[in-house]
Amino acid sequence: MRFLNNTEVTTEEFITVGQLGRPRGTDGEIYVTPLTDFPERFENIDEIYVSSGDSWSKMKVVSTKMISGRPVLHFENINSPEEAARLTNRYLSVPKSEIMTPPQNSFYIFDLVGCEVFDESTNKKIGVISDVEEFPANDVYTIKTDDGKIFSLAAVKMYVKKVEIENKKVIINSTGLIEA
Repeated sequence: MRFLNNTEVTTEEFITVGQLGRPRGTDGEIYVTPLTDFPERFENIDEIYVSSGDSWSKMKVVSTKMISGRPVLHFENINSPEEAARLTNRYLSVPKSEIMTPPQNSFYIFDLVGCEVFDESTNKKIGVISDVEEFPANDVYTIKTDDGKIFSLAAVKMYVKKVEIENKKVIINSTGLIEA
């Protein structure tokens, strides 16, 4: 199973997909650091939301291109490197309704957090996923029990048997992992 590292939930409505970097060239273009497993989402976009303090402003995208695998955007009414530099470090978001569908057996972290975890053999509730940590070999769920205990579970097929995002439910094999 693979868990996508992008898209931190910024509000209930927007999902962060990138961060604006340094200006490029003399026409107001700006580099994007993708915070998504789908950097191709920046190709051929017409508009995107840009952070402005605690709110989001919809900005029209005039052109997009990829340079050395990194997206470069040119926004409407941004026509110089100085104007583009004012956008540096701002985040880019899309409405949650526009997120890309993850591949089969892949899940967004924001969808996993809050899922109830149940034992496969007893169907007993173990706790709730409070965080997902990313590591090179596999991701790790942080599960908080109703009595406040916290434990970690490697997100591998050996332990994670079923994920039902629509029901906010994860079934695991807890044999040998949790004290009875």
